[in-house]
Amino acid sequence: MSAPIEIGVDPNGAPITIDVEELLATRLLVQGNSGSGKSHLLRRILEESAGIVQQVVIDPEGDFVTLAEPFGHIVVDGAAYSAEELARLAQRIRKHRASVVLALDELEIEAQMRAAAIFLSALFDAPREEWYPALVVVDEAQMFAPVASGEVSDEARRLSLAAMTNLMCRGRKRGLAGIVATQRLAKLAKNVAAEASNFLMGRTFLDIDMARAADLLGMERRQAEQIRDLARGQFLGLGPAISRRPVAVRIGSVRTGSRGGSHALTPPPSASPDDIHALLHTDLHTDETPIHRPAPPEPEFDADELMERIAAVPLVPEEEEEVIQPQLFTPSRYEIDVAVNAILAEMVAEENCTFQSPATLFQDFSVRCRMQRLTAGHVDMTQFRRRFAMAVAGIFNPEAAEWAEILRVAKPLADDLLAPFLLMARAARDDAPCPDDDELARIYGTNSPGRVRRLIEHYEKAGLIVVRTDFSGRRSVSIPELGLATAPLEV
Repeated sequence: MSAPIEIGVDPNGAPITIDVEELLATRLLVQGNSGSGKSHLLRRILEESAGIVQQVVIDPEGDFVTLAEPFGHIVVDGAAYSAEELARLAQRIRKHRASVVLALDELEIEAQMRAAAIFLSALFDAPREEWYPALVVVDEAQMFAPVASGEVSDEARRLSLAAMTNLMCRGRKRGLAGIVATQRLAKLAKNVAAEASNFLMGRTFLDIDMARAADLLGMERRQAEQIRDLARGQFLGLGPAISRRPVAVRIGSVRTGSRGGSHALTPPPSASPDDIHALLHTDLHTDETPIHRPAPPEPEFDADELMERIAAVPLVPEEEEEVIQPQLFTPSRYEIDVAVNAILAEMVAEENCTFQSPATLFQDFSVRCRMQRLTAGHVDMTQFRRRFAMAVAGIFNPEAAEWAEILRVAKPLADDLLAPFLLMARAARDDAPCPDDDELARIYGTNSPGRVRRLIEHYEKAGLIVVRTDFSGRRSVSIPELGLATAPLEV
């Protein structure tokens, strides 16, 4: 059963959706520079899925507390509670399936990291019977999973990074689906970013971030420039919960907004420079006006009262809702081979697949692998091109003994020349008629008869085949090294 939510529209106005159930198993990474609409995108996802799944928001800037009134999220002020109280609150949140916003805007960065680490770790350590599905949204994730410690202590970074790694790497089994958003991929720890299978990439300008975003989207490096040209609120999406191929999406409207709002231009005062100078300097040495330093916030509720409010969220009886508990999948080598063969068979069955570029095909292959809970790393780009050429010729299991001799003879051929030769070799092995020019052109990915003739001449000059045409004009092909020959092609 799928649970799609609409996040926006493509350039043609067609709706773009995210499957929340698939998202629970595959996680999401969002990147966009400041002002790209990243927080707006997160807000859209949260608003549209609020009635479907529990939500936990780690909010370093206090932007998402406005979800409380219209959607019933409970706001937890991270600065108002001790470490022990935060851990107990997180335990209650898991038990009672309350949607919450952990607001950390009153804390310094190191205190934010420690509070988030304690909170996420307590969510992660919930007992097995409380492994209910929940979206865990972490805004400004590069703060909580930085590549380097920077100005914070190594201990704070270690605690925060461990909690974020657990969320993204091991959270799926516990029902926790991480959605991490970052301004810069280069500043986000790779072991956190690498676990996401879905991506929404917004505008970014630095070459290193554009290159990483293009790699994750399966785009060629020269295509990465388009990421710089995205408008505010526009993203490129890819992944099993979104689309098998990169799709452009303009994010839809939201019902809530940031607590801070936007900063409109305000002209400076019209007083003369002398008047402003006097206002700034008169009696400066005798001014006893105290410098304002904000006092620590008083919690709206003490820990016990907040826990009672969380406990007041009604429990969903087990018999009314099936708990989704995704399981970790560690495939064997045999299972990987079977899955890859099935994916290749699906791809070559699609019309005009051989006319697409290798980069486009590999991108499609990578997404299909993710949808099967595999990583494309099992077959890299070089291996894929050769495996795809074999699949086009009908060889899906190159390890089988029946293909050993044919593949040995074909080993010197470049990947783009492999498929037509294998097709002719298969016909020779099966004593079938020689493939005609139209079939060879389709396998070769061309509409030019001349290219097919030049290809056959290349095979002959390389000593791979001998072409014979009888008096009736029927062509047959022999493969001397194998001692095999096709039947004549009927004309």
